[in-house]
Amino acid sequence: MAYKDLRAFMQRLQDEGQLLNIDEEVNLEPDLGAAGRAVNYLGDQAPALHFKKIRSYHNAQIAMNILGSWANHALMLNIPKTTAVKEQFFEFVRRWNTYPMEVEYVQDAPFYEHEITSNINLYDTLPLFRLNMYDAGCYIDKACTVTRDPNHPDDFDLQNVGIYRIQVKGKDHLGIQVLPFHDAAAHLYAAEERGENLPIAITIGNEPVITTIAGSPLLYNQSEYKMAGAMQGEPYKVVKGKRTGLDLPWGAEIVLEGEMLEGEREIEGPFGEFTGAYSGIRRQPVIKINAIYHRTNPIYEHVYIGIPWTEIDYLIGINTCVAIYTQLKDAYPEVEAVNATYLNGLVAIVSTRTAGRVGGFAKAVGLRTITTTHGIGYCKIVIVVDDDIDPFDLKQVMWALSTRFTPNKDLVVVPTASIISLDPSSDPPGMSHKLILDATIPQPPDIRGEKTLLIDPPPTTAHWHQKILNDVKKQKGGKT
Repeated sequence: MAYKDLRAFMQRLQDEGQLLNIDEEVNLEPDLGAAGRAVNYLGDQAPALHFKKIRSYHNAQIAMNILGSWANHALMLNIPKTTAVKEQFFEFVRRWNTYPMEVEYVQDAPFYEHEITSNINLYDTLPLFRLNMYDAGCYIDKACTVTRDPNHPDDFDLQNVGIYRIQVKGKDHLGIQVLPFHDAAAHLYAAEERGENLPIAITIGNEPVITTIAGSPLLYNQSEYKMAGAMQGEPYKVVKGKRTGLDLPWGAEIVLEGEMLEGEREIEGPFGEFTGAYSGIRRQPVIKINAIYHRTNPIYEHVYIGIPWTEIDYLIGINTCVAIYTQLKDAYPEVEAVNATYLNGLVAIVSTRTAGRVGGFAKAVGLRTITTTHGIGYCKIVIVVDDDIDPFDLKQVMWALSTRFTPNKDLVVVPTASIISLDPSSDPPGMSHKLILDATIPQPPDIRGEKTLLIDPPPTTAHWHQKILNDVKKQKGGKT
């Protein structure tokens, strides 16, 4: 069953013990950034945070860490919060492969309750704050940003829903970071070739499925709304934007409609990024806001970003794995699973069957990984392991790397490849050598592994495993 909006999902989190309500009055700075950082120290079961009293903002509500744990991510998929990461990955794959699910158009939406089209002042409407000390300003960093290819205005699938960092620069004035491989950048360049501004909508406080899919590296002609429908198992509800005509998530709390200004660029940044370092300063596109719509007492959703792990790593982790996996699987059916949950896939671990394939096959899998749609801009280090290794279990991965990888034979270096410019190790920004580490058992004609005899568990290990689990459960009074 789909969550109709953010509030419905927060209620599910409350029911599951995964939402912490903060009733005391808090300051925008530094309290909210500090709380967003601190909750991540609780690990894979960390709750979401709901701040109900914000000093200087009457009736403002702020939600953070909504998807900031594997428990919350599982609930986003509407499966038990205890579901293991690898199981969540395969459930995500199963739903991903049901794409497309057609959308459902709705005439009205809750965010149309209040409309502001004159004297726009984002600082009055939104409880804006900086996350980290040296951020250049206040950022909107967990909104779904909607644009459409201006050369194909009637093609629903060429509408993009993405997540980009957005710097608030004035009352109705924003800066947005869109990099060359982003769909929104392609839309802007197409509009500028036509000498036009690009209509844009920024939706804040969305239900979690569209937020997750907006953070996924879909193909250019894949619709995020149709993928969100596939993920939730029923048509995704959208409503037309009054000024832009763009299709908007029905359940959003706040919507900003405006336009990216043709030919205009301004300095944007620095901003504390998912790499754990501040980004540089770059000239980026500019947005003029023409209208604001919002629900009564809207919930402003934000994501803390800093040294991993933070909510962003859970938000873009499994969806990045699945996007890479599906493209690899098309090329090589032997691929079993992909773990690209580390810094949006800057490091990726791929498990594959190698038996029956020629020596060096795993290296080919690694090369294909760095040439997937997402891998081109990320996947700086790819570790390829056998199918007996769970790529989501770092203990197993490190065992494979320690015993099956020979540096002088199993390391492939790809020089001066493309990488996201936010990687602080890239030199110059946007360029980096890439590494493929083949940590698989060698296959003929490579005979290095012929004398290796792996240790199998003793015959009754499975029986004793279950017995010990049951005894531990009884000792804890039936609680796991």
